[in-house]
Amino acid sequence: MPEAPRSAVDKALDLVEAVARASQPPRLTDLAEEVGLHRATAYRVLVDLVRRGWVLRAGDRYLPGTAVLQLSSSAARNSLGALAGPVLAALSERTGLMVNLQVPEVDRSRVIDVVRPDRLAMISSLNGQALPVHRFAGPLALVAALAPAERGPYLRAAEESGHPLDGPEGLLADIAEAERTGFAVEYGRNEQPVASLARAVVTRPGAPVCALTLVGLGPDFDEARLPGLRERLREATDELARILSGTEAPEQASTPPEPPSPSTPTEGPA
Repeated sequence: MPEAPRSAVDKALDLVEAVARASQPPRLTDLAEEVGLHRATAYRVLVDLVRRGWVLRAGDRYLPGTAVLQLSSSAARNSLGALAGPVLAALSERTGLMVNLQVPEVDRSRVIDVVRPDRLAMISSLNGQALPVHRFAGPLALVAALAPAERGPYLRAAEESGHPLDGPEGLLADIAEAERTGFAVEYGRNEQPVASLARAVVTRPGAPVCALTLVGLGPDFDEARLPGLRERLREATDELARILSGTEAPEQASTPPEPPSPSTPTEGPA
């Protein structure tokens, strides 16, 4: 059976998606070729997309428009939270720890969803708060997954706060270690005695979508338990990456939680 002709909506969405996923702002010819449209047809559709704010024209190249950016900062976050929710719940059940979901912003990350077990109710969830890279595991994992050229704003924010960049205790060393291992760990840098472990969710190299962070008390992250927590976090972030790539549906937890460590009241990080 011959394939049905594409509708006007199909053509418009094809072009919006092509502009959004391009590594460099594409030209008209590039877009027409990629989506399989005649150059004149692609141009006519792009004129309407520019008028409606879905695409921005800069010279002879095209960029995502303000409508796409608005979706990225609001509706897309809501969608991400809905998709990630079952993964967060499963990870919290498997580990007995608080789990949060963070997304990158201009020079820090923001917590957009949290699952917190009752035993850790004394730890602040920080839901909705923006977190600097030099104090929290979540933004550290995200920055370590960024292309080096994209890390500047995060480094400047840390430097302006008085945190050193160089040396064994500097932020660059922390980023290098997180990049090498794929995990970021914080022990009480924000609040004693809270600790956290984070890993970025990456669907395209150099452009992390979000990060998952395990948060608990210091004893929860001792040397004996840390390898198991890394593996559970790796499984969860890989699962979320597959979901966001459209290759897997969310699954509920079936593995029993690991025994928790004793708790003491405090507040702490993500």
